[in-house]
Amino acid sequence: STMFLVGLSGGIASGKSTVVAMLRELGCAVIDADVIARQVVQPHSKAHQQILQHFGTEILLENGEINREALGNIIFSQPEKRRLLNSITHPEILKEMLKQVLKYFVLGYRYVILDIPLLFETHGLTRFMKYTVLVYCDPPTQLSRLMKRSSLGVAEAEARISSQLPLEEKRKWATHVIDNSGDRESTRRQVLRLHARLEDSLDFLWARLAVGTAVAGLGGLVLLLLRHFIS
Repeated sequence: STMFLVGLSGGIASGKSTVVAMLRELGCAVIDADVIARQVVQPHSKAHQQILQHFGTEILLENGEINREALGNIIFSQPEKRRLLNSITHPEILKEMLKQVLKYFVLGYRYVILDIPLLFETHGLTRFMKYTVLVYCDPPTQLSRLMKRSSLGVAEAEARISSQLPLEEKRKWATHVIDNSGDRESTRRQVLRLHARLEDSLDFLWARLAVGTAVAGLGGLVLLLLRHFIS
């Protein structure tokens, strides 16, 4: 059986981070595209140098790192600048994600969850996913959470939400939906059901059998070696 990938996404203030934390607690392998996006633009990296060429040194912090807030303000109001930034960072992010997928493959995992905020916007990525998961919450809850979390007014919060693809639209494309509109316990129950479905998939069943056989074989080999050296 080959490794399969599970794409996980959501929207601003939909609660994706909460769901990811629950999945990690359950022992799932999760690759966070946002974390990688910060890593690939560290000083002296290829992407860092290209960003400085196009956006100037005024977006730098004193320590040489990129001021994400300053850069975000630029690309938020200028779509062409956003596309330029994506053309610089996305190839580097994808390369690093592939490295991590291969790492989990070597470690014996047969499915990996890819936490990608723009999964459904970047249509090319979804074709590599066996399953896609959307962390959803209803629009009033999303607006309320964003205003509270980021201390924003209604107009500001609505502008940030409207800059993204609506969750209702993403919902049509997801194979699984976790509705995070309610309380934490309700979300946890849904995460547990999703986890059970992934583990019970045929792909993962064969993977567990293969890993179990390999471990049993390794154990037998170790036992034979011990007997050899003891005798």
